[in-house]
Amino acid sequence: MTATLGGTPTIVLVGHGMVGQRFLEALAERGLTATHRVVVLCEEPRPAYDRVQLTSYFSGRTPEELSLSDEEFIKEHGIELHLGDPAETIDRQARKVTARSGQVFGYDTLVLATGSYPFVPPVPGKDAEGCFVYRTIEDLLAIEEYAKSRATTGAVVGGGLLGLEAAGALKGLGLTSHIVEFAPRLMPVQVDEGGGAALLRTIEEMGLTVHTGTGTQEIVVGEDGAVTGMKLSDGSELATDLVVFSAGVRPRDQLARDTGLTVGERGGISVDEQCRTSDPQVFAIGECALASDGRVYGLVAPGYEMAETAAATIAADEASFTGADLSTKLKLLGVDVASFGDAHGTAADCLDVVYADSRSGTYKKLVIGRDGRLLGGILVGDADAYGTLRALTGSVPPVAPEQLVLPAGSGGQVTLGPSALPDEAVICSCHNVTKGTIRGAVTEHSCTTVPEVKKCTKAGTGCGSCVKVLGQLVTAELEASGVEVDKGLCGCFAQTREELYEIVLALRINSYQALLDRYGREDARGGDGCETCKPAIGSIIASLAPTIGAGGYVLEGEQAALQDTNDHFLANLQKNGSYSIVPRIPGGEITPEKLIVIGEVARDFGLYTKITGGQRIDMFGARVEQLPLIWARLVDAGFESGHAYGKSLRTVKSCVGQTWCRYGVQDSVRMAIDLELRYRGLRSPHKLKSAVSGCARECAEAQSKDFGIIATSNGWNLYVGGNGGATPRHADLLAQDLSDAELVRLIDRFLMFYIRTADRLERTSTWLERIEGGLDHVRDVVVHDSLGICEELEGLMRAHVAGYRDEWAETINDPEKLARFVSFVNAPDTPDPVVGFVPERDQIKPDLPLLTIGTRPAEALEGSVQR
Repeated sequence: MTATLGGTPTIVLVGHGMVGQRFLEALAERGLTATHRVVVLCEEPRPAYDRVQLTSYFSGRTPEELSLSDEEFIKEHGIELHLGDPAETIDRQARKVTARSGQVFGYDTLVLATGSYPFVPPVPGKDAEGCFVYRTIEDLLAIEEYAKSRATTGAVVGGGLLGLEAAGALKGLGLTSHIVEFAPRLMPVQVDEGGGAALLRTIEEMGLTVHTGTGTQEIVVGEDGAVTGMKLSDGSELATDLVVFSAGVRPRDQLARDTGLTVGERGGISVDEQCRTSDPQVFAIGECALASDGRVYGLVAPGYEMAETAAATIAADEASFTGADLSTKLKLLGVDVASFGDAHGTAADCLDVVYADSRSGTYKKLVIGRDGRLLGGILVGDADAYGTLRALTGSVPPVAPEQLVLPAGSGGQVTLGPSALPDEAVICSCHNVTKGTIRGAVTEHSCTTVPEVKKCTKAGTGCGSCVKVLGQLVTAELEASGVEVDKGLCGCFAQTREELYEIVLALRINSYQALLDRYGREDARGGDGCETCKPAIGSIIASLAPTIGAGGYVLEGEQAALQDTNDHFLANLQKNGSYSIVPRIPGGEITPEKLIVIGEVARDFGLYTKITGGQRIDMFGARVEQLPLIWARLVDAGFESGHAYGKSLRTVKSCVGQTWCRYGVQDSVRMAIDLELRYRGLRSPHKLKSAVSGCARECAEAQSKDFGIIATSNGWNLYVGGNGGATPRHADLLAQDLSDAELVRLIDRFLMFYIRTADRLERTSTWLERIEGGLDHVRDVVVHDSLGICEELEGLMRAHVAGYRDEWAETINDPEKLARFVSFVNAPDTPDPVVGFVPERDQIKPDLPLLTIGTRPAEALEGSVQR
């Protein structure tokens, strides 16, 4: 049959990926969906979804959450969407497209958005059972099913963006994972040798094995036709049960070839600056198109530009696509990687400014022209400055280049705000939105929030890497316009966290409800609050409990309702619904008797055990109803809660110090134990970590902690505001050559001042950079008592120390408190049927169907309510 509507011009779109969806939106924005019939032929069984975030499917995101197109949009604009029915042939002479279903659609304008297909190297065995590609949701489903039933080891061919994501997915599925990359480094297109080295170290520390500079020669196949291994070009062999090919993509241009459209020598449908093909009635956009500059663009941002160009041309508006910015910011296996501009320094006479820290896995390179202009750069491990640096590309930065790459806390780093960017700076490369356009959304279109600016300009709605800078611009523009910016904690409170802390302290308010009813926004009073303010206020009340007369136990009365999931059961929730147990081991020092107790508990309850970087022993795999039984034995042996679940002090690491080490100059273990026991249970805006090193060799890594101590021959040096993690920061020296008493007094003041003035979920590192005056101001307050509050700060800490009680010791001795530790309220003896385990390396691991997380057998839930 031929589907036509006489007289109505018809646009047929072949392909409904991210670029195809953007094309439909561009048609709608120009009113073309109201004047044209729009037909979409989609090969996949689901409408457009966010392929950039594909791997997040393994973290529990559903197809609905990944979807970029909702039914309402399709229905509102009268779009005819045919899922699972791709175009098979094109008759350009008759202007008709035949779909797989046999339907024939006439067109006035045809747009090809067929994307790309994964390149599979032509090696023997590539089609064996157990070989997959990594491109669609269906690919992920197939990989997961095979990994669960038939594989223990997986190998990814390709160390680019998708290859690293695929390797992370295999690791998440419990497989021993390998990456095989022919180039001498990972991500060879985006990063240089230094960036690749930093990325390699970080990824190997995660437990993945990387093989660079070698290719795949053959997939070894067993008698049953399934993969058993790989032969590599360096002569080595790799045993593996599953292979994922992620060796790049190729333009999907076969449909165009078959109909006689011009294609490039190396693939891609040739288009002009308006994205027209060699047939004026046919357009090609996205990864299938060979742009007029001779490139095939594999990033989403250029695809969006092409979609908008084609839509504008169809609407008879002037538009052109002559090339695109290839800048990109990614998070791969939790590691930030970004490149922008001339990242590899191909311009003549350019210079490199490089900062590298192999210990933290940080690498930053800026490419500077002879005239001082910023030409490009590479960031690995810390890409917070990406948005600002990319926007400055092509201009001379307002500060010396080295100040832009040095880490915070080094004395040289400078943070440039939005005011440093020119109006023509592109903030959102996905939609080509400039700073001037964003400012105009605030000043001319009365936008006052980031969501409003997103809707008005589309900035921040692509890959999302510009959202942080977008928020800074909106706030700066509002303040510059004299508009009062709402800096309230949430929709329930107009006050900041710092202001609410002062109210609670000054008025001795020890109830969340009383605070909400007296100081909440008018429409929030008398209500239940929200998930933002409840834990934040709960933390404030807990940190001030002895002073304001509140109960110190976080699960007592009203406080229990304010806690998040982890605090609710005094344990960290893990990915399969089980919990971890982390007893406190002050300073990392433990007796053989206590070690034996931990071993016996882990053995008797079948728990997974692991020694952590914080010098503790974690036990994983406890069901919620087992927690009190486990802790009863641990408390009886002298252990107490390690507060791994709370926003509070975690650990104070130490080296062995002068007691054992020939280089040690102070007793670091004793000091670490004293500090950990002093500050245990201290609730704060974010978690706190500390360490004590017995000499300048710094074996405890004190300068990467919220407060770190390094021994000197004259006493102790105190460093503050450091952290490791995704955005490492070296701590700043606050004071030096302190006695024991001076050290403790300054830490007391520092911690209570931080708790008093920090924002919700703000680490000390971020707080130290944000607070007006920075380190100098903090030093004035806590060392020189410039505000005259040090006596009060010390008093608050004394009250905390005197009022400390171990939460688990209190819990196991109170039957009423124990009642909460069940999976189902009305079936307390019924364990959660989803929580299961399988053996691995003589221990256990979660038996987790990742793509169906959260589903439970109907018979297990019937008549039960999950707590």
